[in-house]
Amino acid sequence: MHFELSEEHLMIKKAARDFAQNECLPGVIERDEKMIFPREQVMKLAELGFMGMMVSPEYGGAGMDTISYVLAMEEISKIDASASVCMSVNNSLVAWGLDKFGSEEQKQKYLTPVARGIKDGELYIGAFLLSEPEAGSDATSQRTTAEDMGDHYLLNGTKNWITNGGTASVYLVMAQTDAAKGSHGINTFIVEKKWPGVTVAAKENKLGIRASDTHTILFNDVKVPKENRIGEDGFGFKFAMRTLAGGRIGIASQALGIASGAYELALKYSKQRKAFGKEIMHHQAIQFKLADMATRIEAARLLCLKAAYEKDQGLDYTVSSSMAKVFASETAMWTTVEAVQVHGGYGYVKEYHVERLMRDAKITQLYEGTSEVQRIVISRSILK
Repeated sequence: MHFELSEEHLMIKKAARDFAQNECLPGVIERDEKMIFPREQVMKLAELGFMGMMVSPEYGGAGMDTISYVLAMEEISKIDASASVCMSVNNSLVAWGLDKFGSEEQKQKYLTPVARGIKDGELYIGAFLLSEPEAGSDATSQRTTAEDMGDHYLLNGTKNWITNGGTASVYLVMAQTDAAKGSHGINTFIVEKKWPGVTVAAKENKLGIRASDTHTILFNDVKVPKENRIGEDGFGFKFAMRTLAGGRIGIASQALGIASGAYELALKYSKQRKAFGKEIMHHQAIQFKLADMATRIEAARLLCLKAAYEKDQGLDYTVSSSMAKVFASETAMWTTVEAVQVHGGYGYVKEYHVERLMRDAKITQLYEGTSEVQRIVISRSILK
């Protein structure tokens, strides 16, 4: 068993860390306060090849492995979780889903620009549309419908909490085509935002990841060509579940980054702040907090890397990705709260960043499968 990263992995990690420090850190507080989408930062991530990391160069990607993706996600998330979730959705859900299950025509037309992140000099990214007002954790309860009209489908419905919703050029939409078949009647469709009948509705005013672009999307008699259905008829729910298993590695890595970012800030602050005549790092109460942070973060990192390794090796990573996500997200929440405590009153002030990381951490326990859903996945496996 080897725990060393390769030279290439170390280079990717350093490149991501340098980018986060130099490009994401300036203005991150203002973007959070004013809900400004980090378009410039995402464009630069695309130029670096970070928006299609695991896609073959044949289709515009960087041809990297999942471990590289985990390393990059952690470093970006330490500074700007709003930028990293955009990166995660484009990589894990949209690009991977098209790469794994799309037809050759779909790959040429949609995967290539999505993996590059840029088309005709403009940002070109994707969004994953599964959640609805009545279908969150219960993803089988799809109310969005796609009626078979012969040469096309007619799409109607509402999708909620869509990351990249207003910025994406292309959507992967899950819709019910035959309610009598339940989950076997769900299909996934590639829908272009510019098509008639597609409406980008309200932008959500969120607790955390406030700079990310989260919208409700409405479909009213949208004509979807037959060739834009992914896979065989009824494959949509399986597509969503298989894609989300990989997406959980991305969100686990985001949670890991949020936690390690908060820890680094707390460690640095403990060496500067004095109380009772000495730096607070010399007080055992602070030392124990830092020790627990470091231990939990290292455990979360190993879980993320294990899931990534299994995915790269072609193994079943469903359970390992759920374990990584539930543990990393709860580590992020706990660590950020402790980091605020280490900072004392300053931790409650925006300029010290840890309060933002605490707000950002919460969503990692909710999206792409709540912590409760992850425990269902894990328990089903261990109880077989």
